[in-house]
Amino acid sequence: MDFYYVKALHIIFVITWFAGLFYIIRLFIYHVEAESKPQPDKQILQTQYKLMSKRLWYIITWPSAILASFFAFWMLYKNPDYFFMPWMHVKLAFVLALYFYHYSCQRIYSQLQNDIIKYSAFKLRIWNEVSTIILFAVIFLVTLQDAMNWIWGVVGIFVFGIVLMLGIKLYKRIREKNSWEKTK
Repeated sequence: MDFYYVKALHIIFVITWFAGLFYIIRLFIYHVEAESKPQPDKQILQTQYKLMSKRLWYIITWPSAILASFFAFWMLYKNPDYFFMPWMHVKLAFVLALYFYHYSCQRIYSQLQNDIIKYSAFKLRIWNEVSTIILFAVIFLVTLQDAMNWIWGVVGIFVFGIVLMLGIKLYKRIREKNSWEKTK
């Protein structure tokens, strides 16, 4: 198969992998928020979120992670020069971080499937941004490839992450204020 077909398939499965990671955390947040609902709403919602999570996780997210990795290894096999490029080393470090993130999501998934809630919706919202930061870092690394540019790109990603965290805190305060005003 031509290198560019392999590259295209790699990109497609990276996109679907990230889509799954972004959405699974949203389902986790909804699942946790349903905990405060009265019965039977709580039971109905959590049962539905468990089903949706299971389908998303095992039909889209895991297969996409595996296929993205498969096509990445194939690309590296077809073009081993990538191994000698400094930006690729940094990219692979971010990919390794993504696998740790994916594994952490697997643990949260398993806990929620067993009705174990260890994280607040707020903590999950913050956790959701980790994959966004990894995505930005990888895109900048692959696109810029120049050593100085990717260093600035990575620094920019961390600044972006801090801004995201501050935005999440502001959003939480606004939600709390609006909810307080509704109870008056």
